[in-house]
Order: sequence, then C-alpha cells, then structure tokens
Amino acid sequence: MGFIYNIGIGVVHFGLKCASLFNKKIKKGVVGRQNTFKVLESHLNFGDKTLWFHCASLGEYEQGLPVFKELRKHYKQHKIVLSFFSPSGYEIRKNSPIADIVVYLPLDSKRLSKRFVNLLNPELSVFVKYDIWPNFLNELKKRKCRAILISAAFRKNQSYFKFYGKVLRRALFTFEHIFTQNEVSKALLESINYNDVTVSGDTRFDRVFSQLELNNNLLFIETFKDDKLCVVAGSTWPEDENLLIDYINSSNHKNVKFIIAPHNIKTSQINNIQEKLNVTSVLYSKKEDKQLASAQVFIIDTIGILSKVYSYANIAYVGGAMGHTGLHNTLEPAVFGIPIIIGPNHQKFPEANAMININGMFSISNQEAFNNILNELIQNKEKRLSCGKNCSDYIQKNKGAVIQIIDYLRI
Repeated sequence: MGFIYNIGIGVVHFGLKCASLFNKKIKKGVVGRQNTFKVLESHLNFGDKTLWFHCASLGEYEQGLPVFKELRKHYKQHKIVLSFFSPSGYEIRKNSPIADIVVYLPLDSKRLSKRFVNLLNPELSVFVKYDIWPNFLNELKKRKCRAILISAAFRKNQSYFKFYGKVLRRALFTFEHIFTQNEVSKALLESINYNDVTVSGDTRFDRVFSQLELNNNLLFIETFKDDKLCVVAGSTWPEDENLLIDYINSSNHKNVKFIIAPHNIKTSQINNIQEKLNVTSVLYSKKEDKQLASAQVFIIDTIGILSKVYSYANIAYVGGAMGHTGLHNTLEPAVFGIPIIIGPNHQKFPEANAMININGMFSISNQEAFNNILNELIQNKEKRLSCGKNCSDYIQKNKGAVIQIIDYLRI
C-alpha cells in the first residue's frame, strides 16, 4: 500500500504541474513549493532549535493560532516554521508574526519529506485538524521528534477506518497524542486501537473568544452605522448576495444599515453588487470620498477586517451555505452575541447545527424564508437579543481547548 501511495504522490505532482498552466492559484502553489528549500536553507542555521506548525489552509491556521501563540510565548529561543499546503493560506499569512519562516509544504514524497525534516529537525510539530501526510510523519517518527494533532475531527467514512486505509491509518500512530473536537472522533480512533487521545474541543472557540480582547473599533464603520440597526453579511457568494439585494431593494426598513463583505472581491463581482442595488452604497476602497452616514449599504472590498466588522452587527448573515461552496465561519459573529442567518447546506458543520438547535441561528432555503426571519429579527428586539445571547453562551461554554493542549505539553 505504501508503494501505491508514493506512486500516487508522483501522479499528483505531475498533475499539479500540468494544471498550473491553466490555473493561477495552482501555479502559485507549484512555484512556491519550488522555493521552499531555498527559503529554509537561507533562514536556518546548523544547531537552530525549531518548532514546526503545519496547516492545510487559512481556516486551519485560524484554528491553530491560539495554540501557536501560546507556544511562541514559551519557546522564545526557537525558530518557528509555519507551512501551508494551499496557496489561499500561504498568500494571506506569509507574513504571519507567529512564525520566523513561512513556506509551502513540499509534496509528500519520501525524498522531499526526508530533506525537509532533516533541515528542520523540529523539537515539536503541531498539525491542525486533518492535513496528515504519511511520509513527513514517518520521518519525524524515525528521528523521535514529538508530533501532535490538534482540533482533529474524524468521520466513519474516512479512509483511516476502511480496509484500504492502512497507510493513512499508520500515519495516525506516528502522533504522540491527538486532541479531538468531539467524542465521536475519539471513539473512531479507539476503534483502530489508537488510545493516546483527548477530547479537548475545537480551538476555534478559543480563537474567536480572543477577538473580544482586541480593539475592534473601526471609525469608518461607526460613521456609516450612525447608531442604526446594522445587518452584516460576511463571506457572501452570488447566491447569497442575490437574497440580500432583493431584500434591500424591496424593504421598507430605510433606517437599517447593511454591510456586505463578499468572499470574492474581484472588481467585476463588486461592481455587479453595486449595479443591482437601488439604494446608496459605498465601497471600503472609496470611503474617503463619500458621506458614509448617508449610505445604506457598505461593501467591504478588502480582506482582513471582517472579524472586527461583526462587532458592529445586530444581525449577521454568513455565506456559503446557500450554494455548495461550504459554510464560512459562523463562530466569528456568534462571539459578539448576535443572531445568525445561513443557507440550508450546513449539515457538515456541527457548530451551525448546534446553534440552530439552541435557537441562535436560523437556516433558510429561499427568498421568502430569508425575508421573514430577517424582518422578525429586525422588528423584535427581545427575540434578537435572546437569540444573540444563545450564540455567545455557546462560545463561552465550548472554549478551553488550548488550556488542555498546553497542559499536556507541560509548559
């Protein structure tokens, strides 16, 4: 099975090179991986002590960040190497202050994994959630380097638990300890006789809770909001934006402000939203030239500020579940104690299901349902506040994973 896996990695390598000729995102990853060893060799010296943090993409980085921050505090003499597999993670966090060196993870061939681990020789490696690479992990095991997996979430239909998943299953046993998000994941690991496992919960709760400790003030949003009720729609896709635009254009709630933060901030997409709106709107990129308080819609055509923008919301809509692109982060608005509306495709997101069950989140499948619940939340302050509190209580109840992980590491 190991032979077949390694052949598969070679096929993937060839496939990515071919695909990079037609896809800019894939090309960034291919080119970035070609530079990985050059970057490492220019920043690491013989005898350097290192830690290695690995994330598949941006979401896993945000999930691991509270743990990374704690480790950064305690390992001040170590160089920290942060790796990403996906360009979307690397490009946005390549200047992360949490790490000394940020690189693309090479493909998981025996040759490249051996060279990579030889260069790092990390005292501790932290993998986040699910990006598990057998050859890298086997090289760590050979050198008796500590490795843990945090915020892991497993499902019964994954290869680890099938007769054909021997290579990946063996990779799990290279981890010194696995911290899972839930009891189901722990039970699945125990079913294959992996017992060094702790149910610590999801570190994302700690991540979003820490947002409350930051300065979330945005003066331009305060000016725009003008003490009016505000609906913030975050990480929206066209199918989400169609709901919002139709509602805004036909609504009688002229004193309600709307902030839309599209997932895709390409100029054509932003222009399309503005052209369809029948009310005054303003772009983040052109806010200096506008009378913000007179606009009803503010469009965030930049990245990196949505977490702070949610602090101004009275109601949130989170995109991704009206289509099949995947529901975006609902915990970010939940921590601010506001009710949340999402689309119908949320079955794979346990936090969404949980908040729906406690009456903090509402799933809609069409325009009429969207209009009805949004009208109710706008008009019924008592319900709005009660539902919002359910969300913030949910965050409070589920934070604490970081403490368990750090306690285990005894630092």
